[in-house]
Amino acid sequence: MADGVLSPGVNLEAFSQAIAAIQALRSSVTRVFDCLKDGMRNKETLEGREKGFVAAFQESLHSVSRDLGELERLSNLVGKPSENHPLHNSGLLSLDPVQDKTPLYSQLLQAYKWSNKVTLGKVLKVIVVMRSLFIDRTIVKGYNENVYTEDGKLDIWSKSNYQVFQKVTDHATTALLHYQLPQMPDVVVRSFMTWLRSYIKLFQAPCQRCGKFLQDGLPPTWRDFRTLEAFHDTCRQ
Repeated sequence: MADGVLSPGVNLEAFSQAIAAIQALRSSVTRVFDCLKDGMRNKETLEGREKGFVAAFQESLHSVSRDLGELERLSNLVGKPSENHPLHNSGLLSLDPVQDKTPLYSQLLQAYKWSNKVTLGKVLKVIVVMRSLFIDRTIVKGYNENVYTEDGKLDIWSKSNYQVFQKVTDHATTALLHYQLPQMPDVVVRSFMTWLRSYIKLFQAPCQRCGKFLQDGLPPTWRDFRTLEAFHDTCRQ
């Protein structure tokens, strides 16, 4: 572990900075939800409460954007670990002279690679269009999809290329209609963001009615407005 290298291909110094960046990002996200939780308080007039809430909310979002950008920058510096997978004594299985009849080692290696990915990384992007304190519309896309137009502007109209995220977008539109409280816009934003955050387990949560992860090739894309439980479209009736 010399010269700041954790293992072949991994930069130890960048790795340490990335951990600190993750902690900073988590703190920024927590401040966003704290802002939504507190709502429009500590001001005498409605106008003062609205201005104070908008300013605090925007500042919190800018902090999240800044910390996320820093984390992405550091992630590119960390590097990749060696492709060699230490399977210890199981590696001796590769010496089996009859691999064509008992390919146990290759199967074990593939299983290790698969299990090393049981966790999900970045899955989706959400564009939330706001007019003053009110959420106007929401577009959900896959994380690998482009969210900008050819001239570099944010694309707030194009649908996702994936059916699963089109479904989530439709459900988000329904959720906006459900969480309508014109006199309490901060409560609407807080409630909607809490509901939206339930999609963090979009591909991990089974349907609460049928117990299946997939139905017609899709995960449970509906989230109950009250309990946030996952359901397939046909199972939520």
